[in-house]
Parts: sequence; C-alpha cells; structure tokens
Amino acid sequence: MKTLITQAYEANYRVYGARKIWRHLNRQDVAVARCTVERLMRELGITGAVRGKKVITTISDASAERAPDLVDRDFVAPAPNRCWVADFTHVTTFAGVVYVAFVVDTFSRRIVGWSAATSKETQLVLDALEMALVAARPR
Repeated sequence: MKTLITQAYEANYRVYGARKIWRHLNRQDVAVARCTVERLMRELGITGAVRGKKVITTISDASAERAPDLVDRDFVAPAPNRCWVADFTHVTTFAGVVYVAFVVDTFSRRIVGWSAATSKETQLVLDALEMALVAARPR
C-alpha cells in the first residue's frame, strides 16, 4: 500500500494530500480507508501542499460613508472612454502576495490601466488610473 501511495503522490506533482490520494486509489479500485492513507502518509513522511492563510484586501468601516453608485450597476457604455470601472485584487506567488489594480473600459471590456505592487497602498490604484488617463489622451 505504501508503494501505491508513493506512486500516486509522485504522479501528482507531490501536492496531493491524504484525501486526494485516497480518492485516487479508490478510482483505481484499491479499497483502502482514508485513515489508513493518512497513517501511511505520516509513516512515509509525505504531506500534501498546504494553502497559505487568507489575504484580507478590504477592511471595511461600518461608520464610513459609502461611495455613490454612479453607473447604477449598468456596466455598458455607448462609446469608448465614457465609463470606466476599477478594482484591485491579490495574486499569491511563490515569492509572496502581489496586489494588482486595474481600470476597465466598460465599452470595450478592455483593461486600459493597471498597476502591481507588493503592498496595498493608495498609490497602487492611482498608478492604474494614471495609466488609463494617459492611454485615453488624444494623440
């Protein structure tokens, strides 16, 4: 059984944990209990990939005034550069967390400005907006 567990672990890039290996073995008609897979994996000294802790991107303030919804949730524009929407999110990499801000033109659904940084500072969003403004200037 240890050989089968090791083979399944190696075949799946050494990221499968006990639950996924147990399911993998059951799909191959190997009847084994999940607790047995867990015990044997401990004995073999192998573990699955562990996801990192959740990144919090927004800390809301219940007392703060909410920004008005100027587009009334209607994300369609009659022409380019009439309506932009912006957001920022995080991307987990091997080196850590990277925050990405972007501005989207609702007419073309094209990203017209973006910015990436390792910290979620105001400048991150302002840089994305500045890029969009420069791209929208007539030449």
